[in-house]
Amino acid sequence: MTAQAVRAGERAEAFRALHRGPEILVLPNVWDCVSARIVEEAGFPAIATTSAGVANALGYPDGERIPAAEMLAAVARIAGCVRVPVTADLEGGYRDIAATAAALVASGAIGLNLEDAGGDPAPHAARIATVRRVGGELGVNLVINARTDLYLDRIGCDPASRFDRSCERLRAYIDAGADCVFVPGVTDEETIQRFVETLHFPLNVLVGPGTPPIRRLQELGVARVSVGSALARAALGLTRRIALELKTNGAWDTMLQAAIPDSLNHLFEN
Repeated sequence: MTAQAVRAGERAEAFRALHRGPEILVLPNVWDCVSARIVEEAGFPAIATTSAGVANALGYPDGERIPAAEMLAAVARIAGCVRVPVTADLEGGYRDIAATAAALVASGAIGLNLEDAGGDPAPHAARIATVRRVGGELGVNLVINARTDLYLDRIGCDPASRFDRSCERLRAYIDAGADCVFVPGVTDEETIQRFVETLHFPLNVLVGPGTPPIRRLQELGVARVSVGSALARAALGLTRRIALELKTNGAWDTMLQAAIPDSLNHLFEN
């Protein structure tokens, strides 16, 4: 095993341990090297990417419309710019999940999100098992965050049906080798706590309107919280406000007030 693989394996284990630590794991999702360095400099112990943010920055819509090679090249650049562990949002795995897992290891990232998009859970469980196998063969026990989209896409006749069906899927993903389970679209305390108490397994919550604050999520037993594409959309929302202000008013007050005052070169000098 190469020294690089040994270091990656150590980062993977450190990242995995954060899911069962005394503090909730908070992951601001980044989309390029500078956003990653800003998040690292803020003191976060790990970094996640956003598939939407990366795809949009490179000129693609989200939803596996970006070629896998381009997504993984972006992940590699991000992982190479920071010292903390990086986990990548790789959507549904980009068709050839074994090749995707191998490329992820080569990128220097040590974990990934895999979403089922509400489809058949059996093939998704098989994809998870493949990632577990390929990572092991390459010496990096990748940290797998298994996502189901039943709540996000409102699949199911009623909330009770969605909860039961989600748990069935998540248990299958746990059995296949997942390290954490992810149910985006769930924001109310009662349902979040119900997932924690039913699954007894690290749970990832996505920030959205109505999501309890981080301190409350920790009290509810949530292991991990991520912001998805919201950080990228917030940055771009500010960009749009500035562009409109420049165009319509000929003013630049918002731009000057919001700008980081100094050059960002220092983020890449070491």
